[in-house]
Amino acid sequence: MRIRISAAQAAGTVLVPLLALGATACSSSASGSGTSSTGGAQPAAVAGPGSGTGKTLTVWYMDGDLSTEAQKAIDDKFTAATGAQVKVEIQQWDGINTKIATALAQDNPPDVIEIGNTDVPLFAASSGLTDITSALPQLQNGQHWLPGLEGPATVDGKSYGAPLFAGNRAVIYNKKIWAAAGITTAPTTFTQLTSDLDAIKAKNPAPDFSAFYFPGRYWYGALQFVWDAGGQLATESGGKWSGALESPQAQQGLAAWKSFVGKYSSTASQDVDTTAPDFNTLFAQGKTATILNSTINRVLKVDPSLQNDIGTFPFPSATDGKTQPVFLGGSDLAIAAKSKNQALALAYLKAATDPSVQASAIVGIDHWIPASTEVIDQTINTLPDTSKAFFTAAKTSVATPAVAGWATVESDKSINDFFADIATGRKSPADAAKTLDAHLSQALNAPAQ
Repeated sequence: MRIRISAAQAAGTVLVPLLALGATACSSSASGSGTSSTGGAQPAAVAGPGSGTGKTLTVWYMDGDLSTEAQKAIDDKFTAATGAQVKVEIQQWDGINTKIATALAQDNPPDVIEIGNTDVPLFAASSGLTDITSALPQLQNGQHWLPGLEGPATVDGKSYGAPLFAGNRAVIYNKKIWAAAGITTAPTTFTQLTSDLDAIKAKNPAPDFSAFYFPGRYWYGALQFVWDAGGQLATESGGKWSGALESPQAQQGLAAWKSFVGKYSSTASQDVDTTAPDFNTLFAQGKTATILNSTINRVLKVDPSLQNDIGTFPFPSATDGKTQPVFLGGSDLAIAAKSKNQALALAYLKAATDPSVQASAIVGIDHWIPASTEVIDQTINTLPDTSKAFFTAAKTSVATPAVAGWATVESDKSINDFFADIATGRKSPADAAKTLDAHLSQALNAPAQ
């Protein structure tokens, strides 16, 4: 599950339209490599200078993600390093997981594929992706990749993807409403945040107004409280996954979240998600002073006149000096296990994750959040003020369970129901956790399809 919002869109910046290219799946031939015990190829090393002369690498990118300019920056870096050329094929979202699975099973798959970060375990489980663990020192080159991107691609301790870009959430607030309550600076601690919201609530007593509108089914945001308290969705031991929401840490986070939404969000928000009603519209209409979202652009589509009235900040942690961990949506690049260009494909991943390319193209051209904390630090001061909060928040992220069964939990909406049950009071945090933990333990251990 991905957030299709770049930092530029988060800040209300208009991007150059993306150009769709032809999408005919094919792959060129070149030297192969060995095969791992799990069926995935294991390239020995990144291809060196001149090793790709006369060869072509096929790369699948998703429609609407990287601009052609950003793709070219990666391709040029790769070609300069290896001498090989690149054939980019743009894929449509409709039915993409089925198309990727089919391609990976063929003898001539694309060499490199962009995959949603939380979807990587689906394809790793079927041995369709190359295990790149041994090459991580070459790829990372001293960088610290964002856990929310790297974590889902690390299955059973082995890495099957390199991070490409991310999007995430930060607090979006109406500076005029906050100023009317006497608040002119963004809070940096959770105590300050709740104090500010108390003042806003007192200033705006209407029953349909929310100091901080936080829908009960908004699991992306609610999880931040669980993670902030040290809790986890599930844990793995000896190859077996177990739901972990009954742990004391998770229960502490759930109690804190229930208290927060119960005090600052309207009763009507407790059993809904962000779209019905649309919380961007509620914000634009002045029905709430604050939301947690991945973009201000959707608010501005409702009311462009709010451009100068919107501020952003990372959601403060209960631990002073920190921010709440966030869920990252984004993409990883993976290598098809049956690709005959293993070393070259590895060189492509190295080019895409190179700090200079990440800074100049991923951030500089497309304004996505980059793969590493180092590039965030390098580029954050070049961004609009409303984008900085998203980059800062992204530095602290937590991965969802790196197992194929996680897709079931997202698709069956059980996690949405879980948080709504707690918000509405239909179930206590303990009873709700008992139910979802049982489901997690079953879904995460189910055989991969």
